[in-house]
Amino acid sequence: MNVPNHIAIILDGNGRWAKERGMPRTYGHVKGCANLENICYDIKDLGVKYLTVYAFSTENWKRSREEVEALMKLFRGYLKKCIKISKKNNMKMKVIGDVTAFAPDIQQSVRELEEYSKDFDGIYFQLALNYGSRDEIRRGMQKMAQDVKDGKVEPDGITEDTIESYLDTAGVPDPDLLIRTSGEQRLSNFLLWQLAYSEFYFTPVAWPDFNKEELIKAIEKYNQRDRRYGGVKEE
Repeated sequence: MNVPNHIAIILDGNGRWAKERGMPRTYGHVKGCANLENICYDIKDLGVKYLTVYAFSTENWKRSREEVEALMKLFRGYLKKCIKISKKNNMKMKVIGDVTAFAPDIQQSVRELEEYSKDFDGIYFQLALNYGSRDEIRRGMQKMAQDVKDGKVEPDGITEDTIESYLDTAGVPDPDLLIRTSGEQRLSNFLLWQLAYSEFYFTPVAWPDFNKEELIKAIEKYNQRDRRYGGVKEE
């Protein structure tokens, strides 16, 4: 089985999964968070080198105050737990998105996690928190505009590589495979630049129920794709 170098996942369906079981949406997020830990181990076992997951978008602040507060509490616990997870998986972790919108203690946990795991080289794990691709591009272009103004970047010399260097994912290869759980078939403002030539896999399985078997199904479907990157395969 040809395993993708980089898999990106939109973690969807936690709330609906909980509602179907007569539980509050927050219960689904707790289960989804626990499942992410399991998937990290599965990713390592399968030999995937890069994993990027969409956990909290710039639009998710619009949810109820109760749900947002519950998510913040969950992030606090999960980010601390990631210290152990990163060590066990030899996993370097980076949070992408605008973390300045979070409370100071969450920002500190992000810094501590990234510092602790910076030298691990088994898996590279990007956790998207307060992330929106349009916001990422906006922030990147603001930095580039300032560098152009300061004479650090020549406008005529701007290439795709230049733009990529200003994104949150700078230095990380683009995803080979995008997985979205729970049946929705849209990107929801996730990695719009980076997913230009990725293969997409949509499954009706809600995130809390997405396991290693489902992950292998997605990879098997990926193996059936003919990736031509806009070209034509020679006969």
